[in-house]
Amino acid sequence: MDNKKIHFEITTPEKNVYRDEVDSISLPTEMGQITVLVNHVVVLADTAEHAAEIDEQRAEEARKRAEELLKEKMGDAKEYAAVAAKLQRELARLKVARKHRNRKGIKID
Repeated sequence: MDNKKIHFEITTPEKNVYRDEVDSISLPTEMGQITVLVNHVVVLADTAEHAAEIDEQRAEEARKRAEELLKEKMGDAKEYAAVAAKLQRELARLKVARKHRNRKGIKID
């Protein structure tokens, strides 16, 4: 039986977000979810934050602002793409925050 583990760290320029020994890692990507197994890839990410650090109310407000901006930027493809990326980032943050809240057994309204 192979007991190898992945030394898994999530580190940003500001801090170490998470560190543990794991069997595998499942990650969302633009093309869908992937699972990384022992003896495979190093994953680089643009940003990372711990679920407990996400202020769900602020992320929800940012999502709403991004949706409003999308409506305004329909004619400018470059600005529209930047705002669309921000919207996707806020949606991902909300998903993580809500998943974390559910795991802690906190009731959702």
